Amino acid sequence: MEPRAVEDSTVPVIVIGGGPAGLTSSYELMKHNVKSIVLEKADKVGGISRTESYKGYRFDIGGHRFFTKVGEVKAIWQEILGDDFIQTPRLSRIYYDGKFYDYPISIFKTLRNLGFIRSFLIVMSYLKAKLKRYLGLSGEPQTFEDWVTDCFGARLYRIFFKTYTEKVWGIPCNQIRADWAAQRIKNLSLKEAVINALFGSKNSKSLIKTFDYPRLGPGMMWERCQEILEDNEIPVHLNTEVVRVEREGNRLTRVLAKQGDRNFELVGDHFVSSMPITALVHRMDPPPPNYVLEAARGLKYRDFLIVSLVIDRVRLFPDNWLYIHSPEFKVGRIQNFKNWSVAMVPDPSKTCLGMEYFCSQGDEIWEMTDSQMIEFASREIAKLNLGVKARDVEDGCVIRQYKAYPVYDGEYRRHLKVLEDYIRGFENLQTVGRNGMHRYNNQDHSMLSALLAARNILGEEHDIWNINVERSYHENFTDQEWSQLKKKSAQPVAELKPLSRAA
Repeated sequence: MEPRAVEDSTVPVIVIGGGPAGLTSSYELMKHNVKSIVLEKADKVGGISRTESYKGYRFDIGGHRFFTKVGEVKAIWQEILGDDFIQTPRLSRIYYDGKFYDYPISIFKTLRNLGFIRSFLIVMSYLKAKLKRYLGLSGEPQTFEDWVTDCFGARLYRIFFKTYTEKVWGIPCNQIRADWAAQRIKNLSLKEAVINALFGSKNSKSLIKTFDYPRLGPGMMWERCQEILEDNEIPVHLNTEVVRVEREGNRLTRVLAKQGDRNFELVGDHFVSSMPITALVHRMDPPPPNYVLEAARGLKYRDFLIVSLVIDRVRLFPDNWLYIHSPEFKVGRIQNFKNWSVAMVPDPSKTCLGMEYFCSQGDEIWEMTDSQMIEFASREIAKLNLGVKARDVEDGCVIRQYKAYPVYDGEYRRHLKVLEDYIRGFENLQTVGRNGMHRYNNQDHSMLSALLAARNILGEEHDIWNINVERSYHENFTDQEWSQLKKKSAQPVAELKPLSRAA
């Protein structure tokens, strides 16, 4: 489809980025009669939450569950997609040393797989870590290694955390900030896992058993959102790259963008950006001070590629995804998209697996050709004990994703604080989403930042930089915590007349 041509114009709000954050901000503004324009560099909306397609096989860029305790985010999902959600059972396991481990931990299966001696040593290591903490002999954890060892003991850290985490980030665990562990695995407890397995617990914070999922993948949500926006005369321009962002003092004034061989400029009153914050400051004109540019250069990202393999098997393992902790395999995670939604696979006699590799530009994996990568992934899936032989792989494709994950290395916090302070200095600019705030947010938190940014434009006052600080995993974000974020609006939303929705 040919991209819609962009004309020089003036609009109330310019939104840079057509992922969940950018589209959510425009959607919220649309409902209150505020016009915006969305500029997206890629050829489809959704960002890392898009759905790709190959010969009718649909697949995610990593699996994306639709689960949240933020009521207003869930309401947006239902407004946009409604009956096209299906309920998907959640099942994921860890593959390590040729065996499968339930996640969260099933104590009896774990003991059986590890054996008595190794299990005993894990428990002793755990008790040693807790005694050390009780006696005040361990300081505040600074790194991922410190944090996990402090919580679970050194042996369990080495078995179930170290290898996989270093696959994801490409750096040693003692160079990753403890922030990431606290944000992603805060509420998992070895003691609670044992108690829950033995006796059960009504107060358990175990992970969810089912989740909502768009029938045709997460991209369906954002493609539908794009349709709604455009039906309400809110243009979403694809294949459109922002090349310059002009500013005067503490206000942005306009953006210059490129679509194909055409250049154009847009003047705006407000700006919402979900593009990488590092790219945003480097596109500013006049440039920010050198110390800001230096901080931007200090932030790092992890890239990602997925090899989607078409397997000549009706069904394979029952999981939505598997974590591959065994160090002899390069693959980090495997998605079984037929177990997310049967509609993702056009031929019911086939299965589609997503072999996920965490890497960086220049790595051996990244530099392989597509055919080499498909062959490599085919060899790995055949070596895993998953019931797939090399001859079962019929076809495949490769998708590469730049800047998929913001890295929480030892320097990121200092650099990010510089950029945050600089962005806060602008009267009419808000950065939102995972890359816009350089935070490993989930989809609902990215949407929440965008929702509050839109409401700031409507007259409310929200500090979007603080909505996810020290936030636990999104499945534990409570309605009470969300309600505490709300402040009185300078102009009550109820007094704003919404746009009519497209049928």
